[in-house]
Amino acid sequence: MTLNHVRRGSGSPLLLVHGLGAGWRSWSPILDELAERREVIAVDLPGFGETPPLTGDVSIATLTDSVADFILEQGLDGVSTVGQSMGGRIVLELARRGVGGDTVALDPGGFWSDRELIVFGATLRPSIALVRALRGMLPALLGSSVGRTLLLAQFSARPWALSRETVLPDVRGLADSPATGAALDALTQGPKQQGAPAGTVPGRVTIGWGRRDLVTVPRQAARATELFPDAVLHWFERCGHYPQWDAPHEATRLILDSTD
Repeated sequence: MTLNHVRRGSGSPLLLVHGLGAGWRSWSPILDELAERREVIAVDLPGFGETPPLTGDVSIATLTDSVADFILEQGLDGVSTVGQSMGGRIVLELARRGVGGDTVALDPGGFWSDRELIVFGATLRPSIALVRALRGMLPALLGSSVGRTLLLAQFSARPWALSRETVLPDVRGLADSPATGAALDALTQGPKQQGAPAGTVPGRVTIGWGRRDLVTVPRQAARATELFPDAVLHWFERCGHYPQWDAPHEATRLILDSTD
């Protein structure tokens, strides 16, 4: 399968891997700023955006396979990778496999305790069901600071301060993407993320975490850095699960400073 993707800018290539939501458009708040310095390649994972779903098993392993295959077919050996949420987990898995170059994982999944995983599934599934039920009203609801606060308090530290244009693609993606349910099952029912011993990853590893993340809660950062001992941890203050929403300029600087 060839992943749908967009390319912007010029320079050393940078591969962006999204989480649950809008596909490559999840990176829209920072895409142009990154493209001022780098050639940015942003993909739609299978079942998101304009890439068709996988025909077989949907798991973190098979989603990672699709990105690894894309890197091979596009001649991107050694490319720096950036992922957020589920995408953060995927780029860490690529690094664990020795694929790619420098890695930046923003609020990655896969490091829950058993109790946290239960809470994650029990809170996110109703949120997805709600945005699906409100699908036709989302533009109006997200055009209001009150509506954003009510719908996005789980995802953003300051939802009232965001614009509708920033959040609407991801919220619609949660409602519309054919793979949302299967990918959520992969996160909640599949194995947790394995680590990589020191000295085994192909480049630098940077893990960014929002201090106010209510999806992958901040205490999970200690588990992530224990499993990836080569990683440098960066905290985003006053930031929830989406650094590209709550701290776009800081996220851009971190990505550019942490990758070659």
